[in-house]
Amino acid sequence: MRMKYTDASVTDGVAPRYDARDFEAKTYAKVGRRLIPFLMLCYLGAYLDRVNVGFAKLQMLNELRFSETIYGMGAGIFFLGYFLFEVPSNLILHRVGARKWLARIMLTWAVISASFVFVKSPAAFYGLRFLLGVAEAGFAPGVILYMTYWFPSERRAKALSLFFMAIPLAGILGGPLSGWILHSLQGSLAMSGWKWLFLLEALPSLVLGIAILFYLDDGIQQAKWLTDTEKAVLARNVSSDNAQKVAHLSIRAFVRDRRLWLMAAIYFCVVLGQYGLTFWLPTIIRKAGVADPLWVGLFTAVPYLCAIVALPLIGASADRFRERRFHLAVPMLIAAAGFASLPLLGSVGASIVCLCVASAGILAASSQFWSLPTAMLGGVSAAAGIAAVNCFANLAGFFSPAIVGWLNDLTGKSTAGLVFISLAVTLGALLVFLVPRSVNR
Repeated sequence: MRMKYTDASVTDGVAPRYDARDFEAKTYAKVGRRLIPFLMLCYLGAYLDRVNVGFAKLQMLNELRFSETIYGMGAGIFFLGYFLFEVPSNLILHRVGARKWLARIMLTWAVISASFVFVKSPAAFYGLRFLLGVAEAGFAPGVILYMTYWFPSERRAKALSLFFMAIPLAGILGGPLSGWILHSLQGSLAMSGWKWLFLLEALPSLVLGIAILFYLDDGIQQAKWLTDTEKAVLARNVSSDNAQKVAHLSIRAFVRDRRLWLMAAIYFCVVLGQYGLTFWLPTIIRKAGVADPLWVGLFTAVPYLCAIVALPLIGASADRFRERRFHLAVPMLIAAAGFASLPLLGSVGASIVCLCVASAGILAASSQFWSLPTAMLGGVSAAAGIAAVNCFANLAGFFSPAIVGWLNDLTGKSTAGLVFISLAVTLGALLVFLVPRSVNR
């Protein structure tokens, strides 16, 4: 006979009785409805401010006389600031709480993103991109850590897939919006369209940063929207999940943990593909024959639409079958095939199809990856480990646009760097099979 739970929030004197598993499922659904849509909105704002430079490039390079190499270096230098401050940021979040620290992150990056309207030289471009990386450091790994406070390992893949849907959503909404701003506001109030782009797209992050202070809770016990019974179920599951993980490591043991370095190497390859797509997608579409920035923006939404369908399906499948490795490696190989096919094509339609394949594969891999390290680490080690893996792997965000920009200048072809990206993503997929089978559970 299965256990029964009584919902203490009922006030009519008749307390309904729920099957234990039904009650637990409804509780997690409640948590998901409360947290995930809001966190998705926040990450959407973060990602929009991070990659809108790819659209600004369509006008900014000509106006400021920047080369492809300067753009690639500026796009990538963001991740040097990210690299230096990510681990400290996650440790601070673990100590002071998610609510205050995530709000701090969003508010500072909104101000810095809007400041790009003052860029006139490569040095100013590099400096603001670096500061933007410093400001945003810790947001994505901070949210991933925050998810471990609420969801045990067996429920986390689906939750993370839904959260990472913010990336394709940023493409679906941000692409047409960015294209419209460049097309319609060029010259308005004597200001270039790319400057309007940075200014207007910083506003959502500013608003959401303030909203975090009033909406988020630091953890289960602070959530007034949960009943005591619901809190008990959530806390018990998280505690049981953490008991099976490495809760604390010395610094020496942490650095020597080969699993973390393997995770960093895999995610490095994923991130290399992810930013190879997001930073150069508008350029690829323009080179395929689309000249108007408005239509470039509209076409960039199509690959992200495909990704937004793939992410929840793959996440749900990974949780259902309790299998992690193939659900990460297969999307990576699919993405690699999409990248490798792009240099062979010339038409807009064929290029969009390959971009859809690459986008669905690499963004699904980006969300599925985090079910591996979060299944191994808990406590302070989770805070440091998640940040460290994300920190080192996101150096790919520096190398990807820098290498692609250099290869494009060297060869005179906008697709030259795509072969390199395809090979790197394939290597990452092969590394996945070095992860112990036990992580699947």
